[in-house]
Amino acid sequence: MANASIAFGTALILLGAGGLFATGAEHPTELLPAAAGVLLIVFGLLARNPKLRMHAMHGAALIGLLGLAGSVSGIVQFIKMVGGETVLRPAAAVSRSIMAVLCPGTFVLDRACVVRLAQVEPDYMKRLEPAVILDALLAVRS
Repeated sequence: MANASIAFGTALILLGAGGLFATGAEHPTELLPAAAGVLLIVFGLLARNPKLRMHAMHGAALIGLLGLAGSVSGIVQFIKMVGGETVLRPAAAVSRSIMAVLCPGTFVLDRACVVRLAQVEPDYMKRLEPAVILDALLAVRS
């Protein structure tokens, strides 16, 4: 999972840099995905140390959750924009939509912080069935 954090962090850095350049550096807030990306890379690198893995992966999961919470409103704006409506800061709507799609994932870790189930699906419409997650949680519990 450390490599997944590093890969997603790199994607978020590229997204932030692309958003900044797309707006002509007019809105420095376009770098927010890049800031989240840097944190994901740091947590990913820390997770390579077995003694730090648990805390680092929890940190990466928190960044993913905060990234999703902070960017999901961009999906609504993006849908309005595609429908022909005018939105304030269209580049931000696109950037936040992409970030919202990059952040979701489902992970089940055991007490030793070994990943027992991992699913990262860029298509937000494809998620694991609750029964699959429950099975993985019950397997970790026993």
